[in-house]
Amino acid sequence: MEKSYHPKSGYLFLLVFGALLLLGIVSIPNQWHPAIILLSFLSAILIGIGFFYIDPNSSRVITLFGKYIGTVKDNGFFWANPFFAKKKISLRARNFESDRIKVNDKRGNPILISVITVWRVENAYKAAFEVDDYASFVKLQSDAAVRSLVGQYSYDNFDDHQTEITLRSGLQEINHSLESALAERLAIAGIQIMEARIGYLAYAEEIASAMLKRQQAEAIVAARFKIVEGAVSMVDMAIKDLSTQGIIELDPERKASMISNLMIVLCSDKEVAPVINAGTLYH
Repeated sequence: MEKSYHPKSGYLFLLVFGALLLLGIVSIPNQWHPAIILLSFLSAILIGIGFFYIDPNSSRVITLFGKYIGTVKDNGFFWANPFFAKKKISLRARNFESDRIKVNDKRGNPILISVITVWRVENAYKAAFEVDDYASFVKLQSDAAVRSLVGQYSYDNFDDHQTEITLRSGLQEINHSLESALAERLAIAGIQIMEARIGYLAYAEEIASAMLKRQQAEAIVAARFKIVEGAVSMVDMAIKDLSTQGIIELDPERKASMISNLMIVLCSDKEVAPVINAGTLYH
């Protein structure tokens, strides 16, 4: 369990250090007792070892011969027992972008993915003693969380009626799930996840070409569906207007011919060349 430790001001002991050092220097030409000279310099050395400083958003984990004493998070110039071991732990936010890794999605399709994580040390005691190297721990657990997360979702939906969350369409939900998974895995090291999001997402090279053709085909089909839907609506409106306004009487055969011509004109992806019929429909 982390606990706070408040060391003594370093400026006060700096005066004591200067006084002892001055005493040792003065005692040499005056030929004082050697014990006084030795004690003065030895005391000054021990006091000098106890000085340390802490920058903003930094900390020191204090131990004494393996026993945890406390954590110093106040910034400034301090002095503590010279036998204390002081391990520096940064509390600043860090940005980590993982390598692109190949993972199979829910459907078994290989994809390439990387994540960007913003994290910071929240509990210096856990970061120092619960794991061997907390920075490497973040990297390894990020890769493990990504592999676990990707296996729960498909890269994309290929059917319009499907509404499940996918890696490509549900980024907000995916990023939230990623943050939760990382926070749970890194809590043991006292790491706080400030943000986690997908940085790169694509099909693996071996299937990228085939999937691109499939996406293009789906886009063409969807566009054609909209074109046909609009054309049917326009033809229906034209037939109804002609009948309502009494412009022309159409028997079933003429109506079918008109519908066919209108559908060709409206649905064709090229300009239609008009053909003038000098006769009648029946000759």
